[in-house]
Amino acid sequence: MNPSRIFILRPVATILLMVAVLASGIFAYGMLSTSALPQVDYPTIQVTTLYPGASPDVMASSVTAPLERQLGQMPGLSQMTSSSSSGSSVITLQFSLELSLDVAEQEVQAAINAANSLLPTDLPNPPTYKKVNPADSAVIALAASSDTLPLTKVQDLVNTRVALKLSQISGVGMVTLAGGQQPAIRVRINPNALAAHGLTLEDVNTLVSNSNVNGSKGGFDGQYHSVTIDANDQLRSAAQYGNLILTYQNGAALRLHDVAQIDEAAENSYQSAWANTSPAIVISVQRQPGANVIAVVDAIKARLPTLQAALPDGVKLTVVSDRTQTIRASISDVQFELMLAIALVVMVTFLFLRNVAATLIPSVAVPLSLVGTFGVMYLAGFSLNNLTLMALTIATGFVIDDAIVVVENISRRLEQGETPMEAALKGSAQIGFTIISLTFSLIAVLIPLLFMGDVVGRLFREFAITLAVSILVSMLISLTLTPMLCAYLLHSVPPERQSRFYRRGGEIFDRLIAAYDRLLTIVLNHQRITLLVALATLALTALLYLMVPKGFFPAQDTGLIQGVTVASQDVSFSEMSRRQQQLAAIVLQNPAVENLSSTVGIDGSNTSLNSGRLQISLKPFAQRDERADTVISELQQATAAVPGIQLYLQSAQDLTVNDQVSPARYQFTLDDVDSENLVAWSPQLVAALRVRPEFSSVVSNLQDQGQVAYVELNRDAAARYGITASDVDTALYNAFGQRLISTIFTQANQYRVVLEVAPKFRQSPASFGDIWLATASGSSDSHSSSSSATSSTGSSTSSSTGSSTSSSAGSTTSSGTSSSMVKLTSVATIHLRTGSLVHMRLNQLPAVTVSFNLNDGYSLEQAQQAIGEVSSALARPSGITLRWQGETAAFQNATGNTLWLILAALLTMYVVLGILYESFIHPVTILSTLPSAAVGALLTLLLCNTEFSLIALIGVILLIGIVKKNAIMMIDFALEAENKQHLSPRDAIHQACLLRFRPILMTTMAALLGALPLMLASGSGAELRQPLGLVIVGGLIFSQVLTLFSTPVIYLWFDRLAQRFHRQRRKPVAREAE
Repeated sequence: MNPSRIFILRPVATILLMVAVLASGIFAYGMLSTSALPQVDYPTIQVTTLYPGASPDVMASSVTAPLERQLGQMPGLSQMTSSSSSGSSVITLQFSLELSLDVAEQEVQAAINAANSLLPTDLPNPPTYKKVNPADSAVIALAASSDTLPLTKVQDLVNTRVALKLSQISGVGMVTLAGGQQPAIRVRINPNALAAHGLTLEDVNTLVSNSNVNGSKGGFDGQYHSVTIDANDQLRSAAQYGNLILTYQNGAALRLHDVAQIDEAAENSYQSAWANTSPAIVISVQRQPGANVIAVVDAIKARLPTLQAALPDGVKLTVVSDRTQTIRASISDVQFELMLAIALVVMVTFLFLRNVAATLIPSVAVPLSLVGTFGVMYLAGFSLNNLTLMALTIATGFVIDDAIVVVENISRRLEQGETPMEAALKGSAQIGFTIISLTFSLIAVLIPLLFMGDVVGRLFREFAITLAVSILVSMLISLTLTPMLCAYLLHSVPPERQSRFYRRGGEIFDRLIAAYDRLLTIVLNHQRITLLVALATLALTALLYLMVPKGFFPAQDTGLIQGVTVASQDVSFSEMSRRQQQLAAIVLQNPAVENLSSTVGIDGSNTSLNSGRLQISLKPFAQRDERADTVISELQQATAAVPGIQLYLQSAQDLTVNDQVSPARYQFTLDDVDSENLVAWSPQLVAALRVRPEFSSVVSNLQDQGQVAYVELNRDAAARYGITASDVDTALYNAFGQRLISTIFTQANQYRVVLEVAPKFRQSPASFGDIWLATASGSSDSHSSSSSATSSTGSSTSSSTGSSTSSSAGSTTSSGTSSSMVKLTSVATIHLRTGSLVHMRLNQLPAVTVSFNLNDGYSLEQAQQAIGEVSSALARPSGITLRWQGETAAFQNATGNTLWLILAALLTMYVVLGILYESFIHPVTILSTLPSAAVGALLTLLLCNTEFSLIALIGVILLIGIVKKNAIMMIDFALEAENKQHLSPRDAIHQACLLRFRPILMTTMAALLGALPLMLASGSGAELRQPLGLVIVGGLIFSQVLTLFSTPVIYLWFDRLAQRFHRQRRKPVAREAE
């Protein structure tokens, strides 16, 4: 049966069918989205709780722990990490990839509801949660700054006029602001002046809370008219709050501005951001899952003039980072490499066939196969990214193979004197089964990739399907369009019309075949040596696999560098900001740096006041001479001169599997029930790793040396005054906690009122002497019974005595006596001690995360081995568990699955070939060619000092599919010669090798040249593509030389083995017959 016959005889239908494929592919191409890598959705949810003023210990025990107990019971939860720092609790929940994120959200909300009764009653807001995807970094970052307006006003404008408009742009997923300059009213109290009038900070809290309300008031509904009730119950300006009356004394009103400074300022004084060196609000924009990243950024940039026009003069909106610069460059480079691969493949086809028509016919299969693949990609929801474009580039060498085999076979029959139609019909029938075998055996190699788990499986699914579809489309074209074109366009060239190039090329190929014939005869006469060489390659493959350095994913130069800054644990916010700006100024001096943004202060990604973040945008790849890793080395050397702060840098990657901001690329976590073990042992491990040659930038997140002012309450003394621990906590929270005591509601936004003491009382623990408590017994200490209250800093404020009258806050009564007051230091002792700035937990256990980078010349596999050696040498306590995190954990999982994946590919191919050939032996003969390819691939990686990464692994799997094509073409013709021409196995395989020598060289060269542009890539994102090209090119070169001789020998050896087996089976049958 000839599946090509109907298409050869109906050329119009065939052409129209191909035009439909081409048109649908072109249409689909315009609809495909663009991204750096395939969309990988990590089911991760982050629960955040803010409790301003709470210490890390309070956050860990009263907020994080109750939430963890409820969240830890959720099904499908694979890992839970938490950080508890001053005023902030962040819990990150990682779920299994199979779990629906919508279901996970419902479970999270139910867990939060269950924990609400256990949380502090005075939380300003309940815990909030959001979906986070480590792989979805901001696609563009903007900065809003002004030389004339305060940043609080700028942030308000950004909130109401910019962020809202950006979020409405198609494809925009999330808009976040950094800088923490949310407008607020700050009430800064002079505690001594307040105490002189017999009032406490809690009186101010009560006054403000009761004076600023926004409740429902009802309305009137008369016979003819209705009237809505409203009132001036909202206070909106600092002046209005300053005019509030605290009390009357001697008939005079004591207003809030008499004892306090009221300002319109930022809600959080401990957050700041800068764009380059200017204070700014940084706006980060993330895209929706699956959205076209380039289209989203282009739409944002197109909207910028409109957004700028909506802002007042003096407010400037600028782009500080554009993630698509490198994506555009990388995609453009891959597209160029794709075009180059097509050109090289067509060129090699022409060199072998030496005929324009014979070259054009298979060349048509390349664009048709690739364009036809776009339609399936669109229907499957795939995008144009580095991996799918790499698949298409590699496919250029595959998709032309089938057409080459068909054209070569028909051309050979034409040279033997058949007519074009006869040659097309008979040649396509003769080669049809071979084409089907080649295609399905190659697709079979890709099947295991579709069933890979975790991130790796999701990442390479698009690659595998794209490549498989293009190969399948090429098979259909080779069985339909290619033989039809051969029947009508291909003609034999008479000797007198053959060009000199044609004749010269034919002579060269004849000499090559003659030389191959002589060498093959020698090899067939010395088969044992060839078998020993084949066995040696198998052993060498195992040895090289153990020798080659192994990694997870090639490090990319994305044009974006992430920085984490760490200062001493007792650094103040203002000093931290100053040092951060020193680093920024040095970074901006590097000629490769284009922009940067930096932040300090506690937020969702930053866990302590002594750390900060830097986002450095490099100039486009074509405009700088140095790669990102070189720039990082220069910056780290230059910034080392800034005292009191360290800068850790790493190049941002397209593939990110770590859900937390880290100072370095790789991480592992130590956890133990006993936190003292961690605190004692983890610094020893970090110190030991720092002296190992494999590592650089080794740092842990253990921060247990922060300065803590510990208030030890004398409960007996406090009881004499009727003061409780709750009174003390309330006074401290009101004074030093940036307490949110009221909310101002507007139609556009909501703003908070913040209570605290004046800045001069927040400088040191000496200010505890300025904090006053109201006594319930009416007695007072000697310091508060005098007619004046003197602060610990030497200032004094007069107060009325004897006849003075006072009332409770907000009262207008002019009778009564002043409340008795006592200083905090009269009932408590202050101790300075060290404590944790951050409490980290992993799965509800105390944890310490160690981050590290690798020095040049060392692989991640070697680093993991070194960590194990150092851990054992230091006698790790039995209670401490070491767990790999982020990319290190992903590498560990991928390494464990590598051999299984290769074995699965081999088994799948064996099954497919066994079914196609109805034989147990022939598939083994075909697969015997693979060790030689593996040797070439691994040896090339070693010589080029390239890690065996996931990309290289994909290359090895593809080699399995490519190299076996040679054996299939030989064995198909050998079996046909045995069955139809009744040749001996040796004569049959010898003849098959000579007949298929030219198409074997052609298909191998096509695959090699298709991968060559990837191997030689040097532009943006070249690090991602080079390992694939190296593996394929190196494997093909080595295997091509060896398999031309080893395959026929192994074929004959298995044939003898099969005959011996059959003879042994026939002997018992003969005995039974006797």
